[in-house]
This record gives sequence, structure tokens and C-alpha cells, in this order.
Amino acid sequence: MNVRKIVIFSGKRFTVPQGIQRIDHRSTHGWQLRYGGTRLFSDGGSDGSGAGESLALAVAELHARIARLPAPSRLQIEPNENKTSTLPVGISGPLVRLRVGATVRESSLSVSLPRYGHPPRRRSIYIGTENTYTIQRYKRAVAKAIQLREAAEVAYWQAATRAKRAASRRMSEK
Repeated sequence: MNVRKIVIFSGKRFTVPQGIQRIDHRSTHGWQLRYGGTRLFSDGGSDGSGAGESLALAVAELHARIARLPAPSRLQIEPNENKTSTLPVGISGPLVRLRVGATVRESSLSVSLPRYGHPPRRRSIYIGTENTYTIQRYKRAVAKAIQLREAAEVAYWQAATRAKRAASRRMSEK
């Protein structure tokens, strides 16, 4: 789990995990947890003397939330507004190309398969050639592309959650 060093207004230094932010504004002093919703853990005073205790409470709540909630995902949910097709996120096409030496063009869909901690993979779903292309084949290819994308998203979220929980366990063991 990523951590960073923070020096608060009173001069005290803290090591703070990702997902917790320091709030020092007028009469509000504390640590804000930002994971599965927000919650403020107040220092209980304006001098910063309770910052250590409130940070410990925030970190304990962070570990509890990581243990029971799925990891937040950075996967895109909605298509870009510039996307001109009605295909879901991560699927584009149909792409039409003429391979070297071929006399008939072929079409396919391109699917982006996300992988946690790695670059996404591209997968091509064949639809047909100029001679064999039909609406039914297109619909079958779209259904297969959606199925592949959804399976990859589920695997991504599971891997992200496992990684987040493992990092949380390592941090809490220290």
C-alpha cells in the first residue's frame, strides 16, 4: 500500500496511507478517510495534539473497509462522448481490412481486455468477409466481445481487490 510522509501545522510528522487525507481548515483538524465513502476522524482540538490517535482510528477503519469492500476500479464505465458507435466501452469496430495477398476484405471487432497491473490486451473477434458478412454474424461477434470484456473486467476487479487486501495486511502487520 502506498504511503507518504506528511508534516502537519504543528510540526508533527506522520506516515499516511493512500486513501487518507489531512484536513486543516479553520476550526476543522483531522484525517479524512476516502475509501468507500468519506469519514472525518477529528483530532479533538485545534492544536494537533490528537492527530496521532485520530490517524490510528482512520487507518483501522481503512483496513476494515478494504477487508469488506471491493477495490475501487479505474476502468472506464461509460463510453466517451466522442464515440460514434453504440458498442460498449472497450469494443470498437467493425474494422474492415484487406490482408496482404487477399482479394476479399474481412471485418472484425477489436476488444480491449483490461488486466490489473499490466497493460490491457487486444483481442480481435472475426465477423466475416465481404461475401460472408451478415447481421447475425455481427450480432454473434458483438455478444462474444461483450462476454470477453465482462469476464476481463471481473478478473480485473478481483485481482485489484486481492492486491489491495494483501497490501493492507502487509501494512497492518508492520
